[in-house]
Amino acid sequence: MNYDAIVIGAGMSGLAAGIRLAMFDKKVVILEKHSIPGGLNSYYQRRNFDKGGIRQFDVGLHALTNFIKKGEKGKPFSKLLKQLRLSYDDFKLCPQSHSKILFPEMELKFSNDFELLRNEVHEKFPNQIDSFNRLVESVNTFNELDLTLGYSSSRETLKQLITDDLLIEMILCPLLIYGSAWEDDMDFAQFVIMFKSLYFEGFSRPEGGVRTIISLLMKKLEEAGGEIRFKTAVTNILTDESGRAYGVDLGGEVLTAPVILSSIGYPETVRLTSVLQEKVSPRVGAMTFLESIFVFDKKIPIIQNDTTIVFYNNSSKYNYRPASDFYDPNSAVVCYPDNYEPLKNEGEGTVRITYMANYSQWRELERSAYDEKKEAVAESAMQLIKNMNPHFDGKLLFKDVFSPMTIERYTWHLNGTVYGSIDKTRDGTTPVPGLFIIGTDQGFLGIVGSILSGISLANLHGLMAGDA
Repeated sequence: MNYDAIVIGAGMSGLAAGIRLAMFDKKVVILEKHSIPGGLNSYYQRRNFDKGGIRQFDVGLHALTNFIKKGEKGKPFSKLLKQLRLSYDDFKLCPQSHSKILFPEMELKFSNDFELLRNEVHEKFPNQIDSFNRLVESVNTFNELDLTLGYSSSRETLKQLITDDLLIEMILCPLLIYGSAWEDDMDFAQFVIMFKSLYFEGFSRPEGGVRTIISLLMKKLEEAGGEIRFKTAVTNILTDESGRAYGVDLGGEVLTAPVILSSIGYPETVRLTSVLQEKVSPRVGAMTFLESIFVFDKKIPIIQNDTTIVFYNNSSKYNYRPASDFYDPNSAVVCYPDNYEPLKNEGEGTVRITYMANYSQWRELERSAYDEKKEAVAESAMQLIKNMNPHFDGKLLFKDVFSPMTIERYTWHLNGTVYGSIDKTRDGTTPVPGLFIIGTDQGFLGIVGSILSGISLANLHGLMAGDA
């Protein structure tokens, strides 16, 4: 069957690309190996261990970055709304109260008002405020969307501007764990993207979680006339004698199109394309995580804890790298989803704890040992919750842990990596004409970034370029 464009993967970038193309009457199909959309930002369900019934949980979405107020223009989220013709109200955004970066010596609060962070730095690092303001100016003037930029170290750039090592570590902590494929560092262009996303604009969460976003995108895709096929794995990306991509093999069924947009990752795409294997070998990222989810019979009272997300680290150095053991309890992201506004005081309460993990360690476990290790992770995470909330007496109703093996199994990302390859392709091009990379491995981060990646490359290669 012939199409104008084929999109591989129904993650956020894939859905957005499919919508954008279908809006302009392109015949487009999205091919998804899983039975549900969302990719790394999806959802799953588990049976209650005490009451029966089903619980559904988000995967990946602690926060939707790039928050804007209704009517704001010129921001990434407003561009997303305009390009996909979506309504701000449809997202039902609940902004964060505030979040904090918690180190033994110091804590820094930040919110959707950047001045809170600036004031925190002024108060707690008074000798560094001028340096911090110079960093802010550098972020404001840097063109992170320049597709010709090469890699540059964020740490080295920060050291040129800020002389306090602790402040550097604290600034980097949320940005690294929310978006870096590199160990202990990140490309400065991506640093700027994340700095603006987290510190300038901030966090919110759609009422209903990630399913709200997925439902909006799926509805828009249907309205635009786009096609999506689930449980449909691409076994091979086909190229002609000139080396140009012209279609995909689905294990016997062949679909053809002049434009193929792959959102499954650069290394994963290379594995499906024999011609591409001869030309590039993008490195697989090493960063993977595991998360413990706890549901209690009541919420943690706001008077005890009104923080939305805590970026916790128990030393003055932030070690962002694969855990030396199965998991690293020395740092964590502690998410309190109930503390997004409007705050609700009644009903069950949820806490999510994310640790850095080691894929190779988890891969070697037999089933019984795997279950035992997940239980050890849950115990460690529960102790962290108790340490941070010593007066909370809620009864545990449900718990679950997903590991790097869970990520690999349901997203097919090599090594369960979350932020993709170390080697990004900023303009989305590959050495194979007609084949383009969208999403995380184009270098756009987070849900909003992934959606904008799908939109921009659909515009560039599916609409403006015709049969490019």
